Amino acid sequence: MGGSKWKLILTLLVSLMFVLFLAACGGNDATSSNEGEEANNGEETANTDGEASSNESELEDTYTVVSDTSFVPFEFKGEDGEYTGFDIELMKAIAEEAGFEINLETTNFDGVIPGLQTGQFDIAIAGISITEDRKQVIDYSDPYYESGLQIGVAKDNDEIQSIEDLEGKIVATRMGSTSSQFIKDNIDGAESKEYEQLDQAYLAVENGSADAILYDAPNVNYYINTTGEKLKAVGELYQAEDYGIAVTKGKEELVTAINDALATLKENGTYDEIYETWFGAKQE
Repeated sequence: MGGSKWKLILTLLVSLMFVLFLAACGGNDATSSNEGEEANNGEETANTDGEASSNESELEDTYTVVSDTSFVPFEFKGEDGEYTGFDIELMKAIAEEAGFEINLETTNFDGVIPGLQTGQFDIAIAGISITEDRKQVIDYSDPYYESGLQIGVAKDNDEIQSIEDLEGKIVATRMGSTSSQFIKDNIDGAESKEYEQLDQAYLAVENGSADAILYDAPNVNYYINTTGEKLKAVGELYQAEDYGIAVTKGKEELVTAINDALATLKENGTYDEIYETWFGAKQE
């Protein structure tokens, strides 16, 4: 075979190898590009799923709820040793509707708000009046009960008929309550005698060591109606106030969940059922 033919064959072989090389490189680039896009799509999907998971998991599975130890009929220990009452049953219904569990703890009322501030508790339901001062350190749900302050005196006491008659008197109440502050701010010369336990305040009036008790109306009236009427209620309903469920500051998603659940319970009649169990039919 002549030299010119060998050169021609070599040239063709080199050209063919070059074309095959380019095709192979092009195929690898395309594959790499597609795999990169698939990988990026996978990352985007993962990020989207992560965001969805984050949104779905804003609420925790369980929250620590604190309540009072003896604020009948809102929270108290029943005959079976379990805590019950309007607040307890309402909180259970709210938790079920919102989709979280609760771990119930109890303390004296004056320890409720400090416990929320330190993060010892997440939620508190204990007949807690909504006040501007408290809003500085805790968050509140929407109001769930309208209350006010009521005077209670010994059944044979006809001297005290109104808030003005408490001037210069010894008035029993509960430590850390809004009624304690009301006495100091509004009743001239009155001595606010504060007790950790409510039954101590009522006993003080019964045994004469206090002239009257000033406390939340539903509790005063419940005590009078269930203890043989040793005391009686006098005067008007003072300082109308709403109760709210208290939440540690900064848990906005929890406040929203509680408010949504409370609204649902009011709409579907569950709230009224719980209310009537403890207070009878609502007065319109």
